[in-house]
Order: sequence, then C-alpha cells, then structure tokens
Amino acid sequence: MTGLFSSQGEAKIHFGASDFTIMETGSYVTCAVTGERIPLEMLRYWNADRQEAYKDAAASLEGFKRAGVV
Repeated sequence: MTGLFSSQGEAKIHFGASDFTIMETGSYVTCAVTGERIPLEMLRYWNADRQEAYKDAAASLEGFKRAGVV
C-alpha cells in the first residue's frame, strides 16, 4: 500500500460532521463497538460528537444505543 494510508499503525483521526481529518498517519482506526480494525479507505461511519469510528451501519446503531441516543 502506498500514499496517505501506507503507515502500518493506527491512525489518529478527528471526526467532523461530514468528513474526517488525519491527525497522525496510519492505515486503520479501531471500531468503537466491535474492536475490529477498519482500514481508512473503508471508513464510512463515525460519530463526531463522541469521536468514535464504526465498521458498518449496524455497529453505528449499536454505538448510538450504548450512548442512550436510540
């Protein structure tokens, strides 16, 4: 892998409402619900208020449930 996501460690991300900013390079972030690694090129779900990443829509919903939002 080359380019922006080529570093092998976990990236440090700041999540915004519609995009995210890479604060420290890495190749993945960790799902807040499942603990699974999410390659940055596959990252589609996150919560800006809680600064959490989710591997998919189901994990995102579970994150909202855990936070008492749903």
